[in-house]
Amino acid sequence: MPLDRERIVAAAIALADEGGLEAVSLRKVAARLNAGPMRLYGYISTKQELFDLMVDEVHAEILPAEQPGDWREALRILAHRTRQAALRHVWLADLLGGRPTLGPNGMAVTEAKLAALDGFADIDTVLRAAETVSSYLTGAIRREIANLRAERVTGLSKREWQRASGPHLTKMLATGRFPALTKAVHDGADVDAETSFATGLDWVLDAVAAKLTRPPAV
Repeated sequence: MPLDRERIVAAAIALADEGGLEAVSLRKVAARLNAGPMRLYGYISTKQELFDLMVDEVHAEILPAEQPGDWREALRILAHRTRQAALRHVWLADLLGGRPTLGPNGMAVTEAKLAALDGFADIDTVLRAAETVSSYLTGAIRREIANLRAERVTGLSKREWQRASGPHLTKMLATGRFPALTKAVHDGADVDAETSFATGLDWVLDAVAAKLTRPPAV
């Protein structure tokens, strides 16, 4: 079967889904496609270019079919779809937050973010608002993925790790040096990752709303 960029990128994504970005190289992609490595250079120049194409392909999964009229709902949907894509492709967390994605799908996602806020404030406020939401997404997603990776590396679930760490934590808290942390450990609610993500996102959107000059549509 002849090679094309679509097949190359699909093979690279499959490798990354199985073994992370370290499992991706032009040689390994070529082997997966039963092709000689040099053949790939007719389509892909560098591994970084391949990564950019992989990210853009995943952005096609993030873009919703329709753009909601309410700006909060539009940004909320994009945020949750970004998280879901990262959970399907955990390597995406390593490539979020850098230079803007300039592929067609990445640009369409950026367009959707900016379009959701268009007309609610001056352009500089809109840009800062979009950056603020994106920064929250990047941090929250990387934190969640880091926890998932820790589970895989240690073989301990969150609950199992908490039980294993319990004696040391109890000993440290008993020193009285960490009163605020002690209160958090004993009195704080233990919520799942999705609830934590949704709550933080709503708080960020509340902060954005405070900077907008036109009220959201009812």
